[in-house]
Amino acid sequence: MSRSSLSWSSASPSTPEPRRASTAGLRIGLLYVTVAAVLWGTTGVAVQLVRESTALTPTGIGFYRLAIGAVVLLALVAHRLGPVLAALRSEPVVLVLIGVGLGAYQALYFVAVAAGGVGVATLVSLGLAPVLIFAWESLRARRLPGRTLLGALVAGVAGLVFVTVSAGQPGAAAPRPLFGLLAAFGSGIGYAASIVLSRHAARRVPPMTLTTVSVVVGAVALAPVALAEGVAVPARLAPVGLLVHLGVVTTAVAYALFYAGLRTTTGSAAALSTLAEPLTAVLLAGWLVGETLPVPVAVGGVLLLGAVTVVHLLPGK
Repeated sequence: MSRSSLSWSSASPSTPEPRRASTAGLRIGLLYVTVAAVLWGTTGVAVQLVRESTALTPTGIGFYRLAIGAVVLLALVAHRLGPVLAALRSEPVVLVLIGVGLGAYQALYFVAVAAGGVGVATLVSLGLAPVLIFAWESLRARRLPGRTLLGALVAGVAGLVFVTVSAGQPGAAAPRPLFGLLAAFGSGIGYAASIVLSRHAARRVPPMTLTTVSVVVGAVALAPVALAEGVAVPARLAPVGLLVHLGVVTTAVAYALFYAGLRTTTGSAAALSTLAEPLTAVLLAGWLVGETLPVPVAVGGVLLLGAVTVVHLLPGK
């Protein structure tokens, strides 16, 4: 039972407003996180399309994504840089770690997409995070999560297993499936750590400030590698438009929603809600870039969808 529900149970039965407010806040937070996840779900396909029309490496694409997002966010907060600088002074280590983690797990994810395909890379990198966060939260609390979240975790893990064991032979969409799988696992570990740190910071730092600082730091962290590999982009509408989409929609907007949602949700519930991302990615990959998924991967996707649905219908249980 959560701390908020304990405090409500000690109140008068005729005054249930605190619990209602808590539940409403949790549902809104989960909605923000899920919308962010759907926007992130367009990332893998966009990356594949950029790679087909440019010579950019996965790190180069990640740098452009964060750099464009950083420019947009800095323009939005230019009239009130005080809170941003104050946040950096008050939480320098945590914010820098979040930004570096953002750049690192994103670069690994793009490597996984290039080597293993959009569907498998996204399902593994996103599916691993809830498992790790559940383990961390349970270890810290010295107790198992509620039955609902535990059941959702089991379904999510089962879906992840179906996807992982289905990594097949090299093909056009997945030239190095095993390497892509390893990169996806690395991305998932970094993503889980980032959620834990972000939730810690989100309770004290406003969402827009947290988004701006983390994206700027992430862009700076990727810049040396990206510049060494080359960042030339042809002056054509398609690749430029896709990079702008990655920077504005999947970074500036999506991360602002995600950090806002983290203020009222647990890390594990947020991680489960982001499983909407791989489902979006799989559908778009099949529709736009012609990726086909084996039956076990489809079954895994259904289990992941079930986990997300349970979290939304019965939050905090």
